[in-house]
Amino acid sequence: MLRNTGVQLLPADIAEQIIAGNRVVLAQAITLAESQRPQDVTLAHQLITTLLPNTGKSVRIGITGVPGVGKSTFIEAFGTWLTSQQKKIAVLAVDPSSSKTKGSILGDKTRMEKLARNPNAFIRPTPTGNTLGGVANRTRETILLCEAAGFDVILVETVGVGQSETTVRNMVDFFLLLLLAGAGDELQGIKKGIMEMADAVVITKADGENKKAAALACANYQQALHLFNAADSGWQPKVLTSSATENTGIAETWQLVQDYMEHVQTTGYLEKYRQAQNRNWFYESIQTQLLQKIALSEKVNANLARFESEIMNNTLLPSEAARQLLTEVFRGSI
Repeated sequence: MLRNTGVQLLPADIAEQIIAGNRVVLAQAITLAESQRPQDVTLAHQLITTLLPNTGKSVRIGITGVPGVGKSTFIEAFGTWLTSQQKKIAVLAVDPSSSKTKGSILGDKTRMEKLARNPNAFIRPTPTGNTLGGVANRTRETILLCEAAGFDVILVETVGVGQSETTVRNMVDFFLLLLLAGAGDELQGIKKGIMEMADAVVITKADGENKKAAALACANYQQALHLFNAADSGWQPKVLTSSATENTGIAETWQLVQDYMEHVQTTGYLEKYRQAQNRNWFYESIQTQLLQKIALSEKVNANLARFESEIMNNTLLPSEAARQLLTEVFRGSI
């Protein structure tokens, strides 16, 4: 249960506060959803299930790009412009966790100082933890909580580690890829993977001496995108240039998002796509929870040392050790 000025709140009370737009309770609910404690997981699921009728009405946008491309700067300019259009936005900024200390800087509120002070914006930094794909373990739950709180646009900013940033594609409606001009990875960098998943590409920092290079990169990328197979949505990805400092390309990016949403809603693709995302979420959750169960299993802990010893002594293949371990764990239980 959450606490509000010393009073313990039940799921129905928490849901009521979130729907009313209470930012403090929303932040606490997200923390609850991120918790690994069994009692918190149960309460979070009860809460989000209660809120489900109030979800699904936002535009979910994933934003990725390599470090240095200016994701936070672009998001601040984009988010500020959206709030000027009477939109309420939530930014879910995912920061990398240290593989050694497990800590995370969580500096996105500092990088988006102006947007953080905007009353129509909510910024939630979250560490990746052990989750791959550029997002956090509970990003999907956080999206639903923010939708229930009445946010019109949800921006999911990924870690930004490169070609592996694809998990976010399965939890958003529109996938935006930010690129730099003249970064030494122009057309040879148009790889199947993250590029073919993008619904739009924005060339950032298109100002000053870089404006000409950005325009050339825009033309090259647009031409190259035509080489990819048509998207399942029937949408043809577009390429734009943008400068957060000069505030150019921001309104055009939102217009592109609106055009896309109109297209997928008219064709019925959006509903089918979100259903497919929920199905994927289901199977991913099975894998995650199975791994958690295995990690907590007494049988596993009792046999790990023996298997590790045989693996390191090259008397047993790691894959065979895994097979034997799982056989022992699930014998008679499935």
